[in-house]
Amino acid sequence: MSIRNLDHLLRPRSVAVIGATDRPQSVGGTVMRNLLAGGFAGPVFPVNPRHATVAGLASSPDVFHLPEAPDLAVICTPPATVPGLIHALGARGSKAAVVLTAGLDAATKQAMLDAARPHLMRILGPNCVGLLVPGLGLNASFAHTQALRGHLGFVSQSGALVTAVLDWARSRGIGFSHFVSLGERADVDFGDLVDYLGSDPATRAILLYIESIRTARKFMSAARAAARNKPIIVVKAGRAPAGAKAAASHTGALAGADDVFDAALRRAGMLRVDSMLDLFDAVETLARVPALPGERLMILTNGGGAGVMAADAAAFHGIVLAEPAPATLEKLDRLLPTNWSHGNPIDIIGDAPVERYVGALEALVDDPGCDAILFIHAPTAIVPSDAIAEACVAVARRSSKPVLSCWLGDEAVARARRIFQDAGIAHYGTPEQAVRAFEQLVTWRRNQAQLLEVPPSRTDDAVNDTAAVQAIVADVLDDGRDVLTEPEAKSVLAAYGIPVVATSVAHTTDEAVTQATSIGFPVALKILSRDITHKSDVGGVALRLADAKAVRNAAEAMLARVRATRPDARIDGFTVQGMVVRPGAHELIAGMTVDPQFGPVILFGQGGTAVEVIGDRAVALPPLNVPLACELISRTRVARLLAGYRDRPPVDHAALHRVLERLSQLVMDVPEVIELDINPLLADAQGVIALDARVRVERATSSGADRLAIRPYPRELEETVVQGGHPVLLRPIRPEDAAAHLRFLARLDPEDVRLRVFHTRRHIAPSELARLTQLDYEREMAFIVMGLDNDEVGETLGVVRISTDPDNLRAEFGILVRSDLKGRGLGYALLDKMLRYCRARGTGEIFGDVLRENRRMLELARDLGFTIENGEEPGVVRVRLALDRTTEED
Repeated sequence: MSIRNLDHLLRPRSVAVIGATDRPQSVGGTVMRNLLAGGFAGPVFPVNPRHATVAGLASSPDVFHLPEAPDLAVICTPPATVPGLIHALGARGSKAAVVLTAGLDAATKQAMLDAARPHLMRILGPNCVGLLVPGLGLNASFAHTQALRGHLGFVSQSGALVTAVLDWARSRGIGFSHFVSLGERADVDFGDLVDYLGSDPATRAILLYIESIRTARKFMSAARAAARNKPIIVVKAGRAPAGAKAAASHTGALAGADDVFDAALRRAGMLRVDSMLDLFDAVETLARVPALPGERLMILTNGGGAGVMAADAAAFHGIVLAEPAPATLEKLDRLLPTNWSHGNPIDIIGDAPVERYVGALEALVDDPGCDAILFIHAPTAIVPSDAIAEACVAVARRSSKPVLSCWLGDEAVARARRIFQDAGIAHYGTPEQAVRAFEQLVTWRRNQAQLLEVPPSRTDDAVNDTAAVQAIVADVLDDGRDVLTEPEAKSVLAAYGIPVVATSVAHTTDEAVTQATSIGFPVALKILSRDITHKSDVGGVALRLADAKAVRNAAEAMLARVRATRPDARIDGFTVQGMVVRPGAHELIAGMTVDPQFGPVILFGQGGTAVEVIGDRAVALPPLNVPLACELISRTRVARLLAGYRDRPPVDHAALHRVLERLSQLVMDVPEVIELDINPLLADAQGVIALDARVRVERATSSGADRLAIRPYPRELEETVVQGGHPVLLRPIRPEDAAAHLRFLARLDPEDVRLRVFHTRRHIAPSELARLTQLDYEREMAFIVMGLDNDEVGETLGVVRISTDPDNLRAEFGILVRSDLKGRGLGYALLDKMLRYCRARGTGEIFGDVLRENRRMLELARDLGFTIENGEEPGVVRVRLALDRTTEED
């Protein structure tokens, strides 16, 4: 249901407490006291059939005798009563309930949801602590204390953690816009609340404590939309693996649930931290430190030891220390004593006067190779710390680069620390904490970059032979198998343009000898069995066989070993392949598996027979493009080796990227594939080649794209039409359209802009241009019309855009056509395209607000069947069209 009726839950005008009582140490009594003590301005209605008054307020015996239908009901009664109460509240007109009651079994929970559904009633819980909205004075919980008013939205899956964090935050003066305990998430879940808080102007950052996610695509869509507007910071319980996962492939065994969760957070532009303390530290950092232009840190200190501690912490966290530019070194040489550090960290020596601090800081601010500055100061008896702070704060304020500070000590630097904090400069107690904060900024920057990547649902790569793979998979499934043989698996890879070593099948020992002789020695011999997945584990692999005799001996010995260790396995023969001689090539692994929460994931890392022992791997959510594939590789240790070292040249990274992109495409094209790995995948400067592969399949229950947690760029929506005698392309907008979109906007007449957005505009900020071209296709869409001939090739000629509510009930549209191209039918083509798209998605209604004087737009709306009615503002009308929905409501 998403945000439908969540206003009644989070901004209620009245509250009823079902099970209210004056009894001390009861849930109903605590909720009543909290509501009255919080200062909630609306009426509070206690419901208790045995008491005429509760907490001094008149009590109703049941829901039907309430003075009015409450916006929100808080239920504190036994489990068996909950479904009936939800039905009664819905019948009265209530739209939201907080079910604090614990102990509801599955049947009772379902009965509760069934009672709520006809009334579109939202339920928080059951088995939750409740919720607090300090800005409204609302404390609809049995927490032991009130929350301070602030701008943080906190949502927790753990009730115990709710009360602990509330107590901790209050003692430190941390306030909240919303404080919500989810409980068992029978209805309202993380996706719903992230959706709501993401557009709530009172919430500047969203904090989440998560144990698990149920509806991954809904959560990812909500998070990707909200993370474009404000920070989302997550603490996720359960980093430790629960144990080895049984899987047919190394990929399936290695892709742990926590790794996948990390990958999901990265792609959604969120930041994960390790503890509740880190959670609030990260809020402070992201609130006070502007966006990083890069990732190179410069350390400025008056103490060598503090600088070394910061440098050590930077090395531990993988932070790049900036190299001072030659011009910077010259400035510092003129300014500093001869015994200064002459490198980063910049140690200006403990006796530094104010002028030395200011000059050094100014030099670093001007250094083009520095992206951020960590200012570390230890107090001395020579110059008061506050004097240094007062002089340096002006430089820090003028800096276009982020400045982080660490004033070591306590009373001696208290005023200096306060001067920096009052200027909005983030402060940290130790060098290590400051570097950790910078590392969070770097991670946040990288995750935000991933958020902007929108790979397509289909590539233009003509190499991919989907039909061939589907035929192989169908034969395997019809044969009653779920694991492909090695030759079948290699055929799948070859069909997607992934280089494989040529492999022959031999049914007997004699055939193996003949084929080996034909291929040329040395060769590799492997057992072929539809029942054996890991051939090395049963002695089913022999390498570097130099002649026919060696092949015969190896085959006979292999058969004996396999029959002894796996007497149940059907032996189909052998595979024979030439030994690939690639001196210096790296053994890698690339593959995919399906996570139960987030769907398909792609894995990359160091391969070989000890792949699970080495454990050097990273995972990412498909779809992938080159930037995302590059980022995936960069998160492995082996990435540093792949870049080349000593006399070993770098590997062909473009070939590696193609393998990962094609695996990603295979995931979307063939949903029957549920596990795959290539191990080893050899990589060197000449390219890549797959020596072995495993693939597991099952009959598909959805399309490939539908099982992804992130909706890819919908290339299938592209179409070419002829308008005004010219061919044009109608397609969804993409991030790389930003430059063309800027040119398009620049060619609009100011009057056309006024008719569209009701005022003229002289420029567009880069952040707004990004929002216009970088979409989450799960919930918003913009189609552009692009020229295909004459001088208009590659140019944006017009755009239509919709924003759909998370429940897909209503979508608001806007449309613009280039001012010099009116009358060619482009507006009609764009809006018709959008209407077809909305109908296919089951959108209930599309509407737009139009100035009465915009006659062209009103004529277009009438032609397409819109009704026209008075708008909410003078001079504005609303055009509205109800659509035939083709999908069922939630």
